[in-house]
Amino acid sequence: MPVPTLTRAGHVATITLQRPQQANRLEPDDLQALMAHLATVDADADLSVLLLRAQGRHFCSGFDIGRVGADGVRAFEALADRIEAARPVTIAVIQGGVHGGATDLALACDFRLGSSAAELSMPAARLGLHFYRGGLERYVTRLGVDVAKRLFLTAERIGAAEMKAIGFLTHLVESDGLDAHADTLAERLGALAPLPLRGMKQHLNAIARGTLDAQALARDIERSLRSRDLQEGLAAFAEKRAPRFRGE
Repeated sequence: MPVPTLTRAGHVATITLQRPQQANRLEPDDLQALMAHLATVDADADLSVLLLRAQGRHFCSGFDIGRVGADGVRAFEALADRIEAARPVTIAVIQGGVHGGATDLALACDFRLGSSAAELSMPAARLGLHFYRGGLERYVTRLGVDVAKRLFLTAERIGAAEMKAIGFLTHLVESDGLDAHADTLAERLGALAPLPLRGMKQHLNAIARGTLDAQALARDIERSLRSRDLQEGLAAFAEKRAPRFRGE
């Protein structure tokens, strides 16, 4: 079975899950491929946006339940943490079902675009599985403790409208417009200044977790104030033209 692929176009990289017959269930080989793709993307300073997409009707059904064990859980948690820490701005494009651990992979992304066919469930308690720490923390920091309790402790399934209402989806789009909306958002993000885009992403995540490094934030602010991109942005605004940022 094919592992996830990585493609790029300009400033945008795309990782695509490729097991549609299994609702894009993730196997150990997939986790390794995803980690390698994230390392490749992070090493390319020209990439400022990363799309996470999937083939078929479903986004992802999580980790192969037949492979669940201490090693598998640790590997999956490491992948979710790695997605959250990715240098580019990340967008999950959720065209259908997102279940189990895949919900945490989506929460680790900066934006979550969903179609009207999207649905979500967290069946850990129904399977007898205690979820890992990083995922519990992402649920609480992004959705709030009451929503996290509802989804983890009831294992209920909810649809797209409610996914948007609780904050899981940042955008809700009709199915036939999902890909175009994702591409438009990626293009908009890719046109912004890379230094503040990447810095603010990381510091906002740290603030949400209560782990802000004030000195690192001050350094990034100072770097932005001294950057050529700030000069370019101000000049472009004055001249009423699109800025040409270079990440420096």
